[in-house]
Amino acid sequence: MNNIYLVGFMGTGKSSAGALLAKARKWHFVDIDELISLRQQRRIVDIFAKEGEAYFRRLEKKTLKEIATQKHFVVSCGGGIVIDKGNVKLMQKTGLLICLGASAGEICKRVSGDNSRPLLMGKDPLKRIELLLKMRAPYYMQADHCIDTTGLSIKQVVARISRLLRKK
Repeated sequence: MNNIYLVGFMGTGKSSAGALLAKARKWHFVDIDELISLRQQRRIVDIFAKEGEAYFRRLEKKTLKEIATQKHFVVSCGGGIVIDKGNVKLMQKTGLLICLGASAGEICKRVSGDNSRPLLMGKDPLKRIELLLKMRAPYYMQADHCIDTTGLSIKQVVARISRLLRKK
């Protein structure tokens, strides 16, 4: 296993758990959205607003391809990365794909007031979350393992991932 890829909807703990997991394993950590934002010198929400989602997805795919050539990385992936079948195949070929999930209500609580979430802009974020979760569920189910993070602390999430890894 070269890398560990954490996928799942926004607000499920990918970045927080990923950073802690990498530290525990003495691996590197990278958040694809943060790396894109750093390289583009602007926030993801601004990339979406100015260039659109398709442009962002191209950046995301290119960044994933670069990271996949490395070893011993825990990678926090953007929530929509799994929509592209090529991305999923690449992650499965170069590492272990773990999906972090949570209930729509829990996600809404976790991300409420966060203006950096372009897909939740609008009137009813809970309904939007429910819709996107339904639409993305078949893609998330392609992961090697799924962990429900509802009601769990980041340490508990990392403990569950670590147990999975020990079984490998």
